Amino acid sequence: MNAVGPRVATVSADWLALREPADAAARAIELVAKVREFLPARGPIVVHDLGCGTGSVARWLAPQLSGPQHWVMYDRDADLLARAALDVPPLTADGSPVAVETRQRDVTRLGQPDLTGASLITASALLDMLTAAEVERIARSCVEAGCAALLTVSVIGDVALTPSDPLDDVIASAFNDHQRRGGDDAQLLGPDAVGAAADMFARLGADVVVAPSPWRLGASDAALMTEWFKGWVGAACEQRPELTAATHTYVGQRLADATAGRLRVTVHHHDLLAVPHEPPRDR
Repeated sequence: MNAVGPRVATVSADWLALREPADAAARAIELVAKVREFLPARGPIVVHDLGCGTGSVARWLAPQLSGPQHWVMYDRDADLLARAALDVPPLTADGSPVAVETRQRDVTRLGQPDLTGASLITASALLDMLTAAEVERIARSCVEAGCAALLTVSVIGDVALTPSDPLDDVIASAFNDHQRRGGDDAQLLGPDAVGAAADMFARLGADVVVAPSPWRLGASDAALMTEWFKGWVGAACEQRPELTAATHTYVGQRLADATAGRLRVTVHHHDLLAVPHEPPRDR
């Protein structure tokens, strides 16, 4: 999502729309049951969605929770926020209403006062774009605010393509290095983000559950697979420019296989749920 300042390239609404069904299918549904156990029994559910993009998390989660909901959506991109405000499920699981407000912010600068009153913090495809300090700030803010955090679809550096090719592992390694780009305090966590976040939440006194949430892409996902593959290889070549010429034939064959329905791709992610030890107060 386009939420964390100028170092992150603009994410298009078209890309977010393309990946939304795969994200929804991948998310660990078993964590939603645990979220329900934590949420207050009475009063509205207040959800703060960090890096909301066009609001895909609300469209996925709101219909699975009962009771009136108030979503506070954060993103750096005003156009994405406008789309999010217009395309939210009108009703929850039991027919209660869903209200939305938007805040144009850099989510890495949020603190506990911003989250006061929240029942739940959500984010999707965000953790791996953050530094250790930024993840710790978010974790600390959630724990101090006494709210649960459901952070979904974070890459873990594991990709499988079928049929396989010797260059797959080369590209994967370069891509993971690209995800960890930066230096010193500015280094991104990339595929290490979920593990780091889990450790941080646990140190701060939260109960943490991590569950797999893989994309499993096949012939019916050719458009998403093609765009993902181009971005995957493009990031790898940006990290290691010598791969550009070396992968020319490889890229052409992979894209032809995707178009023809011969390629299968599994992109492994993890979802993380962190719940404070203290039970929620009725709000």
